[in-house]
Amino acid sequence: MRLSYFITFLSVFSFWYATANANIFYRGNDGDPETLDHHGTSTTSEARLMDDLYSGLVDFSENAKVIPGTAERWDISKDGLIYTFYLRDDAFWSNGDPVTAHDFVFAYRRLMNPLTAAKYATLLYPIKNAEKVNIGELDLLELGIRALDDKTFIIELEQATPYFLEQLTHQTGKPLHQKSVEALGDQFVKPGNLVTNGAYVLQSYTLNSRIVMTKNDYFYDAENVAIEELHYIPFEDRSTCVRAWEAGEVHICSDLPAQDLERLKIYKDSLRIVPYLGTYYYALNTTDEFLSDPEIRRAMSMVIDREFLSEEIWPGMIPAQSLVPLGINNYPLGSPNTDYFNMSMLDREDEAIAIMARKGISKDRPVTVELMYNSGENHKNTATAIADMWSEIGIKITYKIRDAAAHYAYLRDLGEVQVARAGWIGDYSDPYNFLFLLESDNTGFNYARYNNPEYDALMDRASNELDLNKRAEILQKAEKIIMKATPFLPIFYYSSFTLVSPEIENWKSNVMNKNPTRFLSFRTSG
Repeated sequence: MRLSYFITFLSVFSFWYATANANIFYRGNDGDPETLDHHGTSTTSEARLMDDLYSGLVDFSENAKVIPGTAERWDISKDGLIYTFYLRDDAFWSNGDPVTAHDFVFAYRRLMNPLTAAKYATLLYPIKNAEKVNIGELDLLELGIRALDDKTFIIELEQATPYFLEQLTHQTGKPLHQKSVEALGDQFVKPGNLVTNGAYVLQSYTLNSRIVMTKNDYFYDAENVAIEELHYIPFEDRSTCVRAWEAGEVHICSDLPAQDLERLKIYKDSLRIVPYLGTYYYALNTTDEFLSDPEIRRAMSMVIDREFLSEEIWPGMIPAQSLVPLGINNYPLGSPNTDYFNMSMLDREDEAIAIMARKGISKDRPVTVELMYNSGENHKNTATAIADMWSEIGIKITYKIRDAAAHYAYLRDLGEVQVARAGWIGDYSDPYNFLFLLESDNTGFNYARYNNPEYDALMDRASNELDLNKRAEILQKAEKIIMKATPFLPIFYYSSFTLVSPEIENWKSNVMNKNPTRFLSFRTSG
């Protein structure tokens, strides 16, 4: 066994030495993007690509802190409603054109244009009139943004939003090269067409194979970008990425199969297990005839043994008792308690069985329900285990499996579904970024089709409350409603699992799991 490990290490280090000399960084990613139009993206794997291709007004540092991006500085009015950004004189697009405030105006109006159908437009609803523009009630010119001149961009908010700068690090806050988008239409994302302003520029994209980027010499901080060429390799199957890493074919695996974590400890510091601001959950379609009954949804949640799943299938994950994850900012009291989490699993199972019996459903008289999940061994093992738990209360499961891009596209397009696996990683550290998922008008991410006017009203109140403590109390009331109604079944709070080559320097593990390639480098010998 030790000899085989020694041979593996030899092959890995041989590859790392060769690729370091070639200055090509092979980065395993969770799958292919649905699109390279950042107004159509939504997943963390897509966000990594956008963070390398584009620079927003502000960006994340290697420690996931907000730092100046295309804007070198900004002013915020005393009432917190007006943000004035001053763009760098040395900010250029990859074709040499200067980046201007007008590029941000174009991008933000396109994001909010109802015809764009950007599912993530809601993230920037703090901008004045954004929601009304996005739903077609106001003209695009009414959006609360303007270019004072080529280098000054002004954003006006509906109300003071303390986390707004962090929101702007998201891909929705990044600019677009107006000339190429208008000239090329939806072809602007093709290699050779895509004009970007980040550390890298797109060279090629081969579906199911790789996305190749090279250093953008026009990037304002190009002299400090060490890695010259970057290959993103998609891996739907996490085990395949691990084998590739061990064979020396990639430097990074962005996610790992939980069952391999114990074995992978032999790689010591190369294995990074870090708390991650996210929740793994199942969405239950509340408009489905069977699942519209909140008592049935409650029974389905009660019978899930989250401790077993975290110990046997997802070591490193934390059993979830709420939608909002632990450790989030602006939530001093944390999530409300849900009564059945204080019960033993045996008592929970007994109550769940009794609920279903009152509906005429039992293990001997089951109802068939379809469960959708995106491909991957961790998701498969979880689905299989939960299906076994649900069989005890008379629910028989069939499966529908797609790759990640197709799975999430189907959900966002409101395809027919009963139960669907999903996950949400915080775009910024605030409970609203999780609770907004279940707002009735959030059709892009409300996979449960949940519609509760009381819940919506509380979310509106929270959005207009400037006192952070009062706002947290309102959000806690909102979360209590959805934990009782159970449109989402939270299962785990995430941890990030990453394999990092010892030849890669400056990989800073953080709760946002953000590691832009521009800050990485190859370790020098000696």
